[in-house]
Amino acid sequence: MSYLVGHWATGHLGRQSLRAIIEHPDLELAGVVVGDHREAGLDAAELAGTGRPTGVLATEDPAPLLALRPHVISHTAYGQGRVVDDVCRILESGAGVVTNALPPKPSADPAAARRLRAACATGGAACLATGPGPMTDMLPLLLSGASLHLDGIKITEVMCYARREEVREFGFGGPIGHRPPVVRPGVPTLMWGPMIRLIADQLAVPLDDFDETHELCPAPESFDVPAGRIAKGTTAGLRFQVSGMLGGRPVITVEHVARLREDLAPHWPAPPFGEPGGHRVEIAGEPPWRLDVASPGAADPSVPGTLATALRLVNAIPAVAEARPGLHTPLTLPPFTGRRRLRRATR
Repeated sequence: MSYLVGHWATGHLGRQSLRAIIEHPDLELAGVVVGDHREAGLDAAELAGTGRPTGVLATEDPAPLLALRPHVISHTAYGQGRVVDDVCRILESGAGVVTNALPPKPSADPAAARRLRAACATGGAACLATGPGPMTDMLPLLLSGASLHLDGIKITEVMCYARREEVREFGFGGPIGHRPPVVRPGVPTLMWGPMIRLIADQLAVPLDDFDETHELCPAPESFDVPAGRIAKGTTAGLRFQVSGMLGGRPVITVEHVARLREDLAPHWPAPPFGEPGGHRVEIAGEPPWRLDVASPGAADPSVPGTLATALRLVNAIPAVAEARPGLHTPLTLPPFTGRRRLRRATR
């Protein structure tokens, strides 16, 4: 079955999502909504970086797209309260929504959840907030199903950001005593807490609280990266953790390790298989488990992660189109697979 699909927002992740929609054999692109007037009137193919023009021109006005009654709209636009306003408008029109701009645990914001549920009921539509990827929800839960006893779960993401041109969020190049924006009090829990609660709910773990920790690594000497000069003694590595606590101990932890060079902080977790980036899922219990995931050959390890987030959104569209109205998580719908993505061998 073919699904009529719209796309909303063309940031870095949004462009990757748009390309995936254009190239998906079961999806037909109906329209593209942009927030930059310079992009209005451009063909979707130009925005997505694909070849053949689609004939679908971007617009700043979402009304024409909503009037076409698409099955689902892929929404990747961030913007505080505007996200809920925009998503509610889409849902009330009768179109489903897949988005990474809302927390995957609806109860993370009860007021927003009430508005979204009401919009789903009005339009008879489904809304899915996906979260960053299966490493932080599906894979840990699947491994937990092979356990007799669970003592704890830890999910670690390790990345080298040497090729990124924007690294201010990690505090790279800043004073070693300065707290980077990404680890200011409450920010890590805001980012990762919904995923931890999602796992905790599935495991019937009544979390007491959250705990945040972080460490910084100074540059051992001055060096250059695309983002600029990193002076000796300034921040060149960041490691932070968010833990769901039970009885005073961490039971579900998400950890992120960010470096500007792979040789920095060798005592911190290293990416698996000698690659520049990847994920590790560890389950302490009986029996213990460890699952390593990497993207071999990726020169910039942050790219596969961003692309995975975009592809998870797009590959979920058929499931959302067929889902019952209401709010969904990646655990309330059938698995999002690479259905129809296998290419024929070329000679």
